[in-house]
Amino acid sequence: MVHENECQYPELREKQSYITKVIKTEEENFARTIDAGMHIFEELMAEHKAKGETVFSGADAFKLYDTYGFPIDLTIEMCADEGMEVDQAAFKELMEEQRVRARKAREALGDLGWAGIEFGKGIADTEFVGYDNDSCKAKVLAIVAEGEAREAVSQGAEAILVLDKTVMYAEMGGQVADHGTITAGSAVFEVNNVQKNKGGKIMHYGTVKSGCVKLGDEVAVSYDRQRREAIGRAHSATHLLHSALRKVLGDHVHQAGSLVEPDFLRFDFTHFSAVTPQQLQKVEHMVNEAILHGYDINVKEMSLEEARNSGATALFGEKYGQVVRVVDMGGCSVELCGGTHLSNTAKAGAFHIISEGSVASGVRRIEASTGERTLEDMHSSLDELSAIAAMLKTGSGDILQKLEQQANELKEAKRLIEQYKAKESAGGAEELLKKAADIGGVHVVTCKQGCCDANTLRKMGDVLRDKDGAVVAVIAAVNGDKISFQCVCGKEAVAKGLKAGDIIKNITAIAGGKGGGKPDSAMGGGNDLSKLDEALAAVESFVKEKI
Repeated sequence: MVHENECQYPELREKQSYITKVIKTEEENFARTIDAGMHIFEELMAEHKAKGETVFSGADAFKLYDTYGFPIDLTIEMCADEGMEVDQAAFKELMEEQRVRARKAREALGDLGWAGIEFGKGIADTEFVGYDNDSCKAKVLAIVAEGEAREAVSQGAEAILVLDKTVMYAEMGGQVADHGTITAGSAVFEVNNVQKNKGGKIMHYGTVKSGCVKLGDEVAVSYDRQRREAIGRAHSATHLLHSALRKVLGDHVHQAGSLVEPDFLRFDFTHFSAVTPQQLQKVEHMVNEAILHGYDINVKEMSLEEARNSGATALFGEKYGQVVRVVDMGGCSVELCGGTHLSNTAKAGAFHIISEGSVASGVRRIEASTGERTLEDMHSSLDELSAIAAMLKTGSGDILQKLEQQANELKEAKRLIEQYKAKESAGGAEELLKKAADIGGVHVVTCKQGCCDANTLRKMGDVLRDKDGAVVAVIAAVNGDKISFQCVCGKEAVAKGLKAGDIIKNITAIAGGKGGGKPDSAMGGGNDLSKLDEALAAVESFVKEKI
């Protein structure tokens, strides 16, 4: 049985290591989901029991499922263990509402409505001749405008044209569509999108710029060469990137999705950890080396079996016909691909990785640029460096040295400021202690400061506590409509039963806030500025009660 299955699915043996890693990662992720969901479930269950309820609400079950990924079957089972039922009817109702919202969202995005357009069985599939030609003669087989079949469309009309043949590449395999023009005498139809429908017809979306296009017209079709070349640069670089990633990270790397636009590519691949900066640099260097080498790019059609035997890389899970296109870049990269490419890797120009990150469990994404996009980004970066150099009043080559100098100067300035603040706090502490109220040997200090942050308050409190072991001090600062309190108690004060945490809880409550902390230091806040004086006055009363 094992041997029979292996014959049917040989790729399972080839990808055994990768499949094992995927299963392990998913198992670990599910375990984390269950752990997080358990905590939420326990909280929700406690709320239901506190209310004396015997039915676990459908809303809570849906929240566990939708927000935390907690399976509904597990929720039902766990509720049964607690002697409680789940309102499954309400849960199903919420699930249906979610499906309706999802459908509406898809409709709002268009939901690939073109895929359902049919033109009749009498219309043959469109022949694509755009691999080796940049223009061709064709015949108009169908016209659609405003959702209806038409005999003709005139200037200004937006329409879809179906031809018997075309040189324009339809969007597929991650590669965006060609743009171009379809002309018939004085009529010009400008194409801005090309799609292939379920019936095998290639549909040219666009606008009639002049004249009138009629059913049965003999037309001339040509694509935008500049756009096609820019797309080719990105697509050929994508193959080189795939090859470099496998060499640097390992054979487990496989394409998991891609987008190829003019001089820009997005490549998703299987990998189970972040790619290090050193690895990214090596990958980028390898791609640029292959570009500089100038490998000829050869495309051959062969049987799928021949392609596999030649070592060509195929996408895991992709369905291929019996005849496939193999794109060979001098042996540096050999892949099955139906897209359009350059004739030589050198034409890709400079390749630059823009970003790398995670998009799903075990799937990473690289975004990169080629050709003119890379040059534009490089010039933009150089302009920014020149602007920074001018701001720093130095040359572009001395920017780093100048920044290091300024960083050291700033560090020294901060050190001097902190030193000054420390002296100021010490002097201020001396003055505050002179005015302290003596209550049973405890020196009580209260004061209001201007606008200052929590760190400054904390330092002031520390100075007071270090200078007088018998001190109980509360310092308040007003920042906008908020009050910040800092309370400290010296060792002797703590020994007499006074705790900063208790004091701060009492006075912040008066000012409409809360706080807490340790016996020797605590912080809190308040919202009622009109109660600030009352809160500070309560400190002496609190100390008198405790002494």
